[in-house]
Amino acid sequence: MTAYWALKYLHVGCVIGSFSLFVLRGAWMMTGSGRLRLRWVRIVPHVVDTLLLGSAVALAVLIRQYPLVQPWLTAKVLGLLAYIGLGMIALRHGRTLRRRVAAWVAALAVFAYIVAVAVTKSPAPWA
Repeated sequence: MTAYWALKYLHVGCVIGSFSLFVLRGAWMMTGSGRLRLRWVRIVPHVVDTLLLGSAVALAVLIRQYPLVQPWLTAKVLGLLAYIGLGMIALRHGRTLRRRVAAWVAALAVFAYIVAVAVTKSPAPWA
């Protein structure tokens, strides 16, 4: 297996893990579960997301495609920033449950956009 495929499988695995953990944490947030305060729930998502970002950077370097040069990659980075911001509102900083749920749903939509951009290599994947 080449380094490219190893990185790509790591990246996709981390995408699945990150998404799954975000959905689970969102469900716990909506139900008011105390599980959100468990130690592993505060640590594991950060580890997965760090691996996700690291593998993304390594892939970009390996295939020589960079944000601000490739429009689709720029769109993914901007989408990622929106996803992080919405996720912070959803899981920490939203003042009401309604705002948290709205931010969580919006973050899921942004996540779908990021995946669509990655698959199509187009900043307008549904156009």
